Amino acid sequence: MSTETSGEVFDRRTTIKVIAGFAVAAVLLYLFGRVIGWTEILRTFRNAKPVWIGFAFVSTLVSLVVWAKSWDVILCTVGIEVPFRKIVVTYFAATFADYATPFGKAGGGPFIAYVLAADTEANYQDSLASVVTADLLNLLPFFTFAGLGTLALLIQGEVPKQAEVLVAGLGGMAVLLPLAIYGSYRHREFVEGLVVKVVSPVARRVDRIDAESIRDRIDEFYDLVDRIAASRRQLAYTLVFAYVGWLFFAAPLYLAGRTLGVHLNPVLVLFVVPASSIAGIVPTPGGVGGVEFALVGLLVALAALQTDLAASVALVYRVASYWFALAVGGLAAFSVIHRT
Repeated sequence: MSTETSGEVFDRRTTIKVIAGFAVAAVLLYLFGRVIGWTEILRTFRNAKPVWIGFAFVSTLVSLVVWAKSWDVILCTVGIEVPFRKIVVTYFAATFADYATPFGKAGGGPFIAYVLAADTEANYQDSLASVVTADLLNLLPFFTFAGLGTLALLIQGEVPKQAEVLVAGLGGMAVLLPLAIYGSYRHREFVEGLVVKVVSPVARRVDRIDAESIRDRIDEFYDLVDRIAASRRQLAYTLVFAYVGWLFFAAPLYLAGRTLGVHLNPVLVLFVVPASSIAGIVPTPGGVGGVEFALVGLLVALAALQTDLAASVALVYRVASYWFALAVGGLAAFSVIHRT
């Protein structure tokens, strides 16, 4: 990646958005502590077992490495050859781009596509399509575990009446969103026409935007997805890595409970992790503030924890799954920018 390209990814506007996002996150965390009570939260940490936090850190690292392997399989399928050690570092850097930017999932894909285009002979469009496809496959377990967790909780009768609507709604979303993604793949002409229809009025006023060029790029994207989908064995390998990665990604919540002497039902964990992630839509980096509040609400409602204990579990989990990954990803991003 050239210095110019790096500047496009990390320009002044993006930097301001990141700083503003973290400022909002700091306020939300402060309010989080004020609402629940920092004194009560700190009291629950006094008997914490640090060894479980260490396991949670390791679990987070393993999840990212396993997901990086799913990227590696997809990239090899479309002929983009990159040493796996480079893929791991680049994936960590992309995680930083996702976690550091408000609504960050829009940042990691383009960033990684630039890096791959610079590291290999692949063009930007092929790199981006490969990364987006791998990310979508990595999200499939998100919906699967949310759906299975919902079903298991409802069958076991462990959902309080006041939480039944929430659990059922999240479970329904876990079914409908994958169907919507699959539908957009099967009905690509409709998607293409809709995008062009939305873009055309802007293209008539802005010289740099061309509706037909966008149509061609959409066609290229779907063609590459078809190539990936045709490689059934590679696709199966990718899904295996995606599901294993999600198990390691969810494990830190269970380990956060053990840190504070709480035994959380693994089925509950598989539901709560994706359910709380939906709160990541708040305009802060990594959904900071929103995810913590969601975790507390779910743990109080579904695990019958006291509010201060639920808050402590949520904070330990977020340190292991978000702040630790952000720090490691930041180091990786620094390395990636200076190697290209």
